Amino acid sequence: MKAKVVTLENKAAGEIELAEEVFGAPIRKDILARMVNYQLAKRRSGTADTKERGEIRGTTAKPFRQKGTGRARQGSRKVPILRGGGVAFGPTPRDFAHKLQKKVRRFAMKSALSSKQAEGKLIVLKDAVMDTPKTKTLRDILHALGTENALFVAGAVVDVNFARAAANLPNVDVLPTQGANVYDILRRDQLVLTEAAVQALEARLK
Repeated sequence: MKAKVVTLENKAAGEIELAEEVFGAPIRKDILARMVNYQLAKRRSGTADTKERGEIRGTTAKPFRQKGTGRARQGSRKVPILRGGGVAFGPTPRDFAHKLQKKVRRFAMKSALSSKQAEGKLIVLKDAVMDTPKTKTLRDILHALGTENALFVAGAVVDVNFARAAANLPNVDVLPTQGANVYDILRRDQLVLTEAAVQALEARLK
């Protein structure tokens, strides 16, 4: 399939051939959901921690005698039922990441790219390079392109001026090719790829 290539100034710059197996793959919402859950689970810090009764610092003596007080018997002041005691079944540091097969992750990426292409929300740029890191200039450029909410995927290295200009724009993300992922593609309305990014993604997913 063919796609039009434009410049940052929204001028025609020819056409590019998109690989059918990458940009025309079946769109599987269930696979996309699994991939998003996989990514978000890996991002969780898992640092929540509480002290159990064995970790509480304090006396190990019996708080009061077993019989004759009229109170319920207690063997320790560290039990969860008493104030200052441990927490029963509280959270401890853990890793939330889980496994997902490589072929499923690869197919999810193809499905995400294909969904943007099918919806007409894929834009191919000649390149993403700016002379000066001016946010106002880039905002005007994006307004002309009709991209207010987009993910830009540049080549192997992101142009410094372009990255700095986009840093203060809400709803605009810029990533190098190796950083392209399903979650960031789906969370933005449009996907903008440079020609170098298209070639790199096709080489990675074929």
